[in-house]
Amino acid sequence: MKASLVLLTVSVVALLSISLVLANPTLLPKHPGYPMGKSVDPVKGQVLANDPGQVNATGEEFLGQAAASDDVHVQQSLSINDHDRRILEKPGAGLLPKVQGPNIKIEPPVKEGTRVDAAPQ
Repeated sequence: MKASLVLLTVSVVALLSISLVLANPTLLPKHPGYPMGKSVDPVKGQVLANDPGQVNATGEEFLGQAAASDDVHVQQSLSINDHDRRILEKPGAGLLPKVQGPNIKIEPPVKEGTRVDAAPQ
């Protein structure tokens, strides 16, 4: 039992590591880079940044790109309602909108009421 559990664990770890090695980096989203620029290691002389020469991701252009990156996922696409086409004006909460078409006036059910004193005589 223990041998099969160990063998299963080793095979799962191996498959996951192989999948990470074979991942396609071109499918990853593009980014403007890190602020390291052309930094070089003083000992070995290797480039420290993953993408040397890229500029820091600041400024209005990058903020605009960041804000627009998820527009497709967050857009609201509501179906067209035939009744909404008649609306001319929406005055606000608790008030009925002005619509195009027949204007039906709804009269209140009671026009007058009798007044009763609170203290009987």
